[in-house]
Amino acid sequence: MLVVFHGLEGSSRSHYGEAFADVARERGWACALPHFRGCSGEINRAPRAYHSGDHEEMGWMLERLRRAHRGPLMAVGVSLGGNALLRWAAEAGAQAGRSVDAVAAVCSPLDLAAGGRAIGQGFNRQVYTRMFMRTLIPKALKKLEQHPGLFDRDTLLKARDLYAFDNVFTAPLHGFRDTEDYWRRASAKPLLRNLHIPALVVNARNDPFVPASSLPAANEVGSSVRLWQPMHGGHVGFVQGRVPGHVRAMPEIVVGWLSQ
Repeated sequence: MLVVFHGLEGSSRSHYGEAFADVARERGWACALPHFRGCSGEINRAPRAYHSGDHEEMGWMLERLRRAHRGPLMAVGVSLGGNALLRWAAEAGAQAGRSVDAVAAVCSPLDLAAGGRAIGQGFNRQVYTRMFMRTLIPKALKKLEQHPGLFDRDTLLKARDLYAFDNVFTAPLHGFRDTEDYWRRASAKPLLRNLHIPALVVNARNDPFVPASSLPAANEVGSSVRLWQPMHGGHVGFVQGRVPGHVRAMPEIVVGWLSQ
């Protein structure tokens, strides 16, 4: 079984999710594409959402899938989902192998502070930050309707970037002091030496959200971790073929690595 965890405000219909599912289908594998809270099309009921270091939530989902499946189980996390997956694998330590046989993280901001700064500047701020905020803000307001007083509405409406949004919503709702505390404690990069299961970490060096200078080096990861850092690929792009191209090349390589 291949389990694919989506990125920030993604879903099972994200292009990379469908590409991974298609590759799994051609190999005859089962495939599961879980949704983080609030990303399935309906708002969740609890006074919380999801975040980049949500390893307890990740562990619960993987344990549930492990019980339901006989045979090898592999997990891929894309962007936010990849950071959370590696956080889970590091926190679980030697016990991670009870749930999954191998993991892969694709285009994940393993240093959340570096990624947060990158997406909050220049072109990224004008295009991608606005794109994320168009869905994050309404979801947060629905959460406030469910749980009045959960956070300050006026402060949320003034948020113009992910740093401000995380400061008023993500961090306090999930047990962090503020954005800086959240980004520091939820980042997977400092824990990559603690992985005990095979892990592939994929990052394009021209990813606009993940600065190349923030990527882990070989001496910063454990012996079970394989780094793949191609020069091109963007953020979950890796487009191949004639225009408009296709996005199957990266999933095929990742699934091929996991199958070994």
